[in-house]
Amino acid sequence: MADFAHESERQFAQLLDAYGIRWDYEPTTFVLEVDAKGNTAEAFTPDFYLCDFDTYVELTTLRQPLVTKKNRKVRRLLETHPDVTIKLLYRKDIERLEAKYRLADAA
Repeated sequence: MADFAHESERQFAQLLDAYGIRWDYEPTTFVLEVDAKGNTAEAFTPDFYLCDFDTYVELTTLRQPLVTKKNRKVRRLLETHPDVTIKLLYRKDIERLEAKYRLADAA
């Protein structure tokens, strides 16, 4: 099992495993902006890649200012990499998943 940055990521991975959904944890870093010298000025690494769906998933359970920052990064990712599919799951989405699938009990 991967070393997750947040408990919600571990629980989400357990849900994916329970349903046989193949995933990778933080496999790709996307360059969002480069400086005048061509160096990476901003990048974004989504939390999960769902292999069979060719879709990235980013979880956010953070304070509102950080949620706003993640929303901006996801928008920027879609602008710079229009071929990428990404879903952003908010705290309320994760809480619904926890309640529906009893993720906390599965720990």
